[in-house]
Amino acid sequence: MNALRKYLNNIKPHFEEDGKLHALKSVFDGFETFLFVPNKTAESGAHIHDAIDSKRIMSMVVVALMPAMLFGMYNVGYQNYLAAGTLASASFLEVFFYGFLAVLPKILVSYIVGLGIEFIWAQWKGEEIQEGYLVSGIIIPLILPIGCPLWMLALACAFAVIFAKEIFGGTGMNIFNVAIAARMFLFFSYPSKMTGDTIWVAQNSIFGLGNTLPDGYTAATPLGQIGQGADVTASLSDMIFGFIPGSIGETSVIAIALGAILLLGMGIASWKTMLSVFVGGGLMACLFDQLGMTPIHWYEHLVLGGFCFGAVFMATDPVTSARTETGKYIYGFIIGALAVIIRVMNPGYPEGMMLAIFFGNMIAPLIDHCVVERNISKRMKRGGTK
Repeated sequence: MNALRKYLNNIKPHFEEDGKLHALKSVFDGFETFLFVPNKTAESGAHIHDAIDSKRIMSMVVVALMPAMLFGMYNVGYQNYLAAGTLASASFLEVFFYGFLAVLPKILVSYIVGLGIEFIWAQWKGEEIQEGYLVSGIIIPLILPIGCPLWMLALACAFAVIFAKEIFGGTGMNIFNVAIAARMFLFFSYPSKMTGDTIWVAQNSIFGLGNTLPDGYTAATPLGQIGQGADVTASLSDMIFGFIPGSIGETSVIAIALGAILLLGMGIASWKTMLSVFVGGGLMACLFDQLGMTPIHWYEHLVLGGFCFGAVFMATDPVTSARTETGKYIYGFIIGALAVIIRVMNPGYPEGMMLAIFFGNMIAPLIDHCVVERNISKRMKRGGTK
């Protein structure tokens, strides 16, 4: 690392005001601050309490996403080999590397398109490259089905970065979660590639790995089976471990829980938001369970679909979620409850978490405003009694 630091110091003058590569200063700054903690402090107050800056936080979130991503790769291979009936004769490495080869292009397209737009935008405006897409770039592929075409993914990333992020001012200024915006763009623009029974299992062999499945092969997710009025065939253990069809990174509760532990241990995510999402979803699922309106147990709602992934990695987004401490409880509860309501009451949206988080993002400022106004009112009343 010392050699890399020395090399960057040597070439840095070329990117300064009078350097021959000054036009690429924002690109150089983006790489430098990603690799090393910025060597400068705030000029207008003590805003930074330790050596961790926003790029370090984003990097830790990416690390927390690794268990879900790696298991998702394995599950993509698992579902392909299971569908072909060759799982028993396949090795762990064969299954994993097939999934790796299937998922890797999606991650590359997400980062190339998203970061490419970020770089161009920063160069155009003469600003520093912002780091928010480090997280969004990996979340977007993980919340999509493996059958989503790469060109659609590229369009979704471009739409999300431009319309959900940059036009609001970039990192820290966006109202809606960037990954949710990408998924909603695809869901409403290309519904046949985001719902149905033909998109959840990879159907072609890759470099001699995996199996080519028959045309029209179908495999429904558990929530998709419920939406069709069919019985859920997956066991509870499969739901928790993640051996079920679904979006790439959303199936394994255990892998997501490992990421949650890291985020909570590092103090990056709010436990209040995370907990209240599960409380809101659990209570609403219990109500529907008691009323006989859902064919699965209440706790199965919490481990299926994108509920866990959304609660851990997207509802807790510090930019688009509620920021007041009381507001975090209200915000999370609304998201959890609304996700289950959408699932049960509207068969056309068997997932629910996407719309719930989008709605939560929309009302988060209102929640914070009401909480602040209530606190002001209480303080004024206490002041008036003296």
